[in-house]
Amino acid sequence: MNRVTIDMDALRHNIDQIGRWMDAHDATWTLVTKAMCGHQPTLSALRGLGVRSMGDSRLENLEALAQVRRRPETWYLRPPHLSALPLVVSLSDVSLNSEIAVVDALNREARKQGRHHRVVIMIELGDLREGLLPGSLVSAYRRVFELSNIEVFGIGANLGCLAGAVPSPDQLTQLALYRELLELKFERKLPLISAGSSAVLPLLLQGQVPRSVNHYRIGEAVFLGTDLVNGGTLEGLRNDGITLEAEVVEVKKKSLIPLGETTSMTPFEPINGADTHPGQRGYRALVNLGQLDTEVRGLTPIDPSYQIAGASSDITVVNVGEDRPDIAVGDSLRFRPDYAALVRLMSGRYVEKVLAPVPSRVDVSESDETVVPF
Repeated sequence: MNRVTIDMDALRHNIDQIGRWMDAHDATWTLVTKAMCGHQPTLSALRGLGVRSMGDSRLENLEALAQVRRRPETWYLRPPHLSALPLVVSLSDVSLNSEIAVVDALNREARKQGRHHRVVIMIELGDLREGLLPGSLVSAYRRVFELSNIEVFGIGANLGCLAGAVPSPDQLTQLALYRELLELKFERKLPLISAGSSAVLPLLLQGQVPRSVNHYRIGEAVFLGTDLVNGGTLEGLRNDGITLEAEVVEVKKKSLIPLGETTSMTPFEPINGADTHPGQRGYRALVNLGQLDTEVRGLTPIDPSYQIAGASSDITVVNVGEDRPDIAVGDSLRFRPDYAALVRLMSGRYVEKVLAPVPSRVDVSESDETVVPF
């Protein structure tokens, strides 16, 4: 059987550690749960651990969050699309926006539903994803401040999400100056600068983030512990929150180099991580999981002596050593996924998802009525 195990004790550790970092910076944060793909048991367990603010980019996943006991504050993290604004308003407390025409439409929908909706206006700072150009800030905010059912919650940016550019202190300082300009111009307070992410955490730990950047949207660091800037795991976090187990269907000693001429006929990009040479033989274990299930290039065997040799749509081949391994058909090999592999595992229906034993501190207090960023 193939399964993804979500270790809630590891996630609790990472949540607590990141919470301490936020407290030291006088910041709040929202747990980005989109990699969980609406997995209800995990969302409920995270809420039970005390997470009070969660964000997602899929309305279907926000519907799953709406079913969580003591529903958390919810953020819609993708630029809202006009065809879905009734759901955006009903399912999310806060949305990230870069088109003022959409904010106008959100205001009309919020008025229709008898609600107030909070928005963070995103600014383009170089990642070339969503965001207003700085030259249009004043006119955009002038319009948004006039809307009856919209609360301007703050100013924000996405850094390192598309182009892979490493966030810099200069970009974050620039964002802080934009907020200062807008507050002086309109004599209105903008409570949040929402520009922190897992990619910004290394800068935070080095003391290079302006204290005015006071809201973070963090997902990968919680689930995988990843240091997105330097590689490896962020100091103080655990990287064992997610484990993939894949069942072995064959173990045989074979040549480690394909016979005959090779072409590009395989539909999937070759995996060249295996260190082999012509004539070499060794044992190979086949597991019944492939590219249809996940991004195989994003899997790392937990046993460091194993190497993934390649994968088809349904099978992954792992080199497991020159000597016969202590592996039999029916056993499982264990892997750590990266973010791309995790998202595909969680979004697919072919791999079971289970929670490890949940820590005792999982019950949400009956008095926990106030919804504020975590």
